[in-house]
Amino acid sequence: MENIEKIFKKTGWASILTSVVFAILGLILAFYPGTTLKVISCILGIIFIVIGIFKLVNYFLAKGKYDFYNYDLIFGLMAVVIGIVTIIFKDTIESIFRIIIGIWIIYSSLIRMSASFKLKTMKIDAWMYSLILALLMLACGIFITFKSGSIVIAIGVVMIVYSIIDIIEDVIFMKNVKDIF
Repeated sequence: MENIEKIFKKTGWASILTSVVFAILGLILAFYPGTTLKVISCILGIIFIVIGIFKLVNYFLAKGKYDFYNYDLIFGLMAVVIGIVTIIFKDTIESIFRIIIGIWIIYSSLIRMSASFKLKTMKIDAWMYSLILALLMLACGIFITFKSGSIVIAIGVVMIVYSIIDIIEDVIFMKNVKDIF
């Protein structure tokens, strides 16, 4: 059981790291819009690809062992595809950037909702907080995806808010890992 707890905690820390990267990108977008968008798109594409490859390797190393919270295959494939698209379309990234980030946030929030319902079935009290945070993340993702007039600064702020919510949810999950077992 200790191995499973360690894997869950590693997954939580990887998710927190991803959120910190999103927060840093959000800060850069909020304070230096426009001029940094092309550079950020290349860096973001590389980060997504690296994270995606890491998640894919993780999935195939732990395949079938820890199915409860193992979304590494989906996460990894999505990250690699988004990374490649981000690098290829770096010259037109301003028009598709909000859609890519919005879809990623929606995907992440749906995964969080699923996990919160699993926590509920296990009678863990933190499930409601996790669900509320996932719904807030979903609202952020929908806003970014469908608000065509949103400016780069707003995207940066929403990315920061998303990252903070995601980090809080990960900390809640990691504190309750022992209750799962």
